[in-house]
Amino acid sequence: MTDLVRKGEGKPLRDAMKRRRVTQAELAALTRAVDVRGQGVSVATVIKVTGSGRTAAEKCRLRTAWLITTALDEPLQQHFDMPSVSTDTVGRCKDDGDSDPR
Repeated sequence: MTDLVRKGEGKPLRDAMKRRRVTQAELAALTRAVDVRGQGVSVATVIKVTGSGRTAAEKCRLRTAWLITTALDEPLQQHFDMPSVSTDTVGRCKDDGDSDPR
């Protein structure tokens, strides 16, 4: 699973929330509206990702980041650093390019 690191300790996310005039609870509700599964992101997770201080989370799953930034109508790359290499596939390929048949 790919984890993304939020930029600026979450300040760009908090700034986007101010621009949209949404609270963390309202943002969680907006994520349900943009989620094709209708699940969205919990209020607790939104608080961790957008918050500051000791309880804030610097990393989150790609899906969580995508739902939050889509709900804010903001580009994902504006708020999260993208991983340079996916560790999900690096260990599964042979040097000759063939997939590992595990």
